Amino acid sequence: MDAANVYTHGHHVSVLRAHRWRTAENSAAYLLPWLVPGMTVLDVGAGPGTITADLAARVAPGRVTALEISEEVLDLARAETAARGQDTIDFIVGDVTALDLPNDSVDVVHAHQVLQHVADPVGALREMRRVCRPGGIVAAREGDCAAFAWYPRLPELDEWLALFQQATRANGGEPDAGRHLLSWARAAGFTDVTATASTWCFATPADRAWWGGMWAERIVASAVADQLLASGLARDDDLARMSSAWRTWAASPDGWFAVLHGEILCRRS
Repeated sequence: MDAANVYTHGHHVSVLRAHRWRTAENSAAYLLPWLVPGMTVLDVGAGPGTITADLAARVAPGRVTALEISEEVLDLARAETAARGQDTIDFIVGDVTALDLPNDSVDVVHAHQVLQHVADPVGALREMRRVCRPGGIVAAREGDCAAFAWYPRLPELDEWLALFQQATRANGGEPDAGRHLLSWARAAGFTDVTATASTWCFATPADRAWWGGMWAERIVASAVADQLLASGLARDDDLARMSSAWRTWAASPDGWFAVLHGEILCRRS
């Protein structure tokens, strides 16, 4: 992503806490059967690097390139991989819609929760296709906000979701990206596409405390909150109400939340 593509979540500590929970197993399981040692991988939007590091472990001694929008964000991934003692990962700053990489240069291109924040997701997929070698794979997984489901159905969480969708669209993104992936891939020139779906589900007391507590903080302290306040879409007291509702949901013994994701595996012809 370049400066024209605004990352709605930002990199507040509450956001990073969520991103560091992500692993290849819980966020890229659809891709793992296709990975073998010796492959080269481009991980677009590496974030704090937990998925990147897992992919690197799968394909070692093959190399993984972590791509992010700034050196500051890449430093998060560098710290993660250094802590694991991995030395098969390269780090580059770049824009997914204009990759500074040669044609046909990697075996696998992977992106997790990236295309929903890109103003031109079809252009991004074209670039991912360009740098992928013939016979290689372009893989993407995106949430679909309109398909999120939860219980109890607190009205403040309906308000939270509607505001988050508005904020993402105001930044040029598509918060319901999961359902668009197949059409975006076909528009980008892929003819061999497998489209699937998977979920995260938060229903145990520990999962509710983590997910609900994380969002209770994010809605008042992250870049999402800053944007909603600056745009006039919400006031401080609105965000406080939504934060309190998240804590109410987390404390409910019947609390359940499902996050639907669309996925695509695109074979490069």
